Amino acid sequence: MKPRSKKIGYLLAGTTLAAACVVLVAYGGEPPAWLLASGKGAAPEAAEKQAPARREILDFHMTDLDKGWIRYTDGTSRVTEDGGVHWTEQASGIPEAAASGTDGPNASNTDVKKLTTIAYQAKDYPVKQSQFVTDRVGWALLTAGTDLANPLLVTTDGGQTWHAEVTPAVKDALQEEKQRQQRISREAALYASPGQAKKAMDSAWTLLPDTASPGDVVLVRHDKPGEVAWQGKTYVLRPFEAGYFTYLPVPMKTKPGSYPIGDQTLKIKDKKFETQHLKVSKQMESMRQDTKRIEADQKKIDAARSKSEPVFLFSEPFIQPIEGILTTPFGHTRYVNGKFASSHTAIDLAAKEGTPIKAANDGIVALADNFYLTGNTIYIDHGMNLFSQYAHLSKLQVKTGDRVKRGDIIGLVGSTGFSTGPHLHFTFWAHNVPVNPNLFFNATPFQWLKQEPQSR
Repeated sequence: MKPRSKKIGYLLAGTTLAAACVVLVAYGGEPPAWLLASGKGAAPEAAEKQAPARREILDFHMTDLDKGWIRYTDGTSRVTEDGGVHWTEQASGIPEAAASGTDGPNASNTDVKKLTTIAYQAKDYPVKQSQFVTDRVGWALLTAGTDLANPLLVTTDGGQTWHAEVTPAVKDALQEEKQRQQRISREAALYASPGQAKKAMDSAWTLLPDTASPGDVVLVRHDKPGEVAWQGKTYVLRPFEAGYFTYLPVPMKTKPGSYPIGDQTLKIKDKKFETQHLKVSKQMESMRQDTKRIEADQKKIDAARSKSEPVFLFSEPFIQPIEGILTTPFGHTRYVNGKFASSHTAIDLAAKEGTPIKAANDGIVALADNFYLTGNTIYIDHGMNLFSQYAHLSKLQVKTGDRVKRGDIIGLVGSTGFSTGPHLHFTFWAHNVPVNPNLFFNATPFQWLKQEPQSR
């Protein structure tokens, strides 16, 4: 070849190479199909890149807030044990544990909500299958053909918003819901039956019971924090497990009628109390005149009863501290030596001196001391401003600050203070108001929902 011809050939080759580079740049480094078809460019095995086929989900099931499975149309499946944060491939079939059914913390809510469509990112999608594990947490499988990479969505707010991934925020919400379900389970166990638990916990306001008499006490449950105005006082609803609670003492002078409490009505029935006449020596009667000493004792007692644990310290029914003879029922109008003394807001149980006295329920000894009128006396805090009182003991066997369990021996029957013989003066105080102890025996306030007050 002549030199000029060689020069032209080299020039043409260089031009072709430069054009090919321009084409490659224009196509992001990938040769176009027409270039591959001409046999020039990349290797034949890279001739065409195909997107991996997306498996279609056949169905799914969440066993609880953590465990669940997804089954695909090709027979494979994946399982999760952390609420969908991670999914593990299974060769085939569904693990027996996952397929065993729903055993979550609130299984009764499973599939309660049936969805046909959901809104996600400002667009409505048809739903093939949905399942709510609780009233807040649910899953929805969209019908085939959607443009979403993941057609299985999750909600943590009852279906108001949906998420295609278990983000850190969703994970935190799932953890919070798990804790809430545990609180629900613990509270539900305190009621007399699952039906009563559901009735109380599904309502915005619950009165336990909704009918009472003067001298009784009512437990109020609300699903939100707040306050209750009652008989000229305001009571704060304190959090416990899944609700907010307070005791409402019914003073002896409360008039019969219907009283609104939240969206409920508390009915107060009329009740007549018998009259009791006592005759005591002039020396004993003079004890009641030492107002200075009585007031000093009362200040110490009021201070002890002003501080209470902000939770219920018991879970089992209350017991009667001794099996004595009932000498004075609750509410009797008492006259001493012909003069009006007061209403007897306790029960007196006569027993042999030295008889062991049991703690009515779990609690903390708020005060154990000797007082002028009530003698050796114990107050046990049962939480939420409820105290039990044991008076006229011959011996104290606990001290202030001790934790006691239901049935523990805390003292012995005696006749100390203003007393005419060995007996136990026993009552409850709710927010510093004495209330009928007969309501508590063999029950807890959580079991008062359908129970009429059994005043004696």
